[in-house]
Amino acid sequence: MESSSKNGAREPKFLSTIEEVLDDASNGRMLVLVDDEDRENEGDLVIPAQMATPEVINFMAKYGRGLICLALPKERVDELNLKPMERRNPSRFETAFLTSIEASEGVTTGISAADRAHTVRVAIDPQSTADDINTPGHVFPLQARDGGVLVRAGHTEAAIDIARLSGLIPAGVICEIMNDDGTMARFDDLVAFCRLHGLKMATISDLIAYRRKTERLVEPIAEKAFCSRYGGSFKMIIYKNTVEYAEHIALVKGDVSGGGAVLVRVHAVNVLGDLIGEMGSSSAHDLHRSMEMINDVGRGVVVLIRDTFCSQCFRRGC
Repeated sequence: MESSSKNGAREPKFLSTIEEVLDDASNGRMLVLVDDEDRENEGDLVIPAQMATPEVINFMAKYGRGLICLALPKERVDELNLKPMERRNPSRFETAFLTSIEASEGVTTGISAADRAHTVRVAIDPQSTADDINTPGHVFPLQARDGGVLVRAGHTEAAIDIARLSGLIPAGVICEIMNDDGTMARFDDLVAFCRLHGLKMATISDLIAYRRKTERLVEPIAEKAFCSRYGGSFKMIIYKNTVEYAEHIALVKGDVSGGGAVLVRVHAVNVLGDLIGEMGSSSAHDLHRSMEMINDVGRGVVVLIRDTFCSQCFRRGC
């Protein structure tokens, strides 16, 4: 685990590795996940939803004190026909709150730890349908972004990633941790909390790094010969971003596997500059010149990176 120094910086002492918290999660033990200091700077109790017993819900309510939420992937949200709490989301970090839910059968008032645990079980059961869920209720579902923490570094996505990486149903129960006086628990508070309750703590940034290290994020999907007026013949390889769909292109000339330096240009595709000749943009010229330089030396690579989010036109208000 990791501690805080006197100036507030985090030191690797009281933080657990992602492998350690995954082992705990797969065995039904809660963990604490902390986001970045420049984001919410908060810690949440997290457990795979499959492991959310009444005892877990009671612990979250008694000691976490925050809102107990159920993180769900978009696919499951659609299957249950859950709707956003607000059509327009004004939340600072775009937390995707959905209308609160309750199991349609098997609960009393819905608020007890046992009732909420039952609602969670029904919501994540692959055999359950929208008819098995009522709204509103006492469990607050959140819709995660596809791609998990690699797309949005939030507790919602992190909880689902933890569950999935633990080999469990991709859904998680989370609860913000508050201090006794009602203020949000910060890093030093969370260290004390974990020591008191025997919990492991990890950061979302470490989860992001773990996924980047252990998962293949792009894969080739097509390859063909390509001839350009700028530099002649290339081998064109198309790659798919497996996290958020986008196709990226590598233009390869010659044998680049041997020794020696290889010319490489990584080019962010600019629709306005590359395709329709925006005034004042040198993007297309730079790309074409790079291809010609590679042709002159006989080998090299041009990597064309495309947007996975909103387009350049949208960002510029076109």
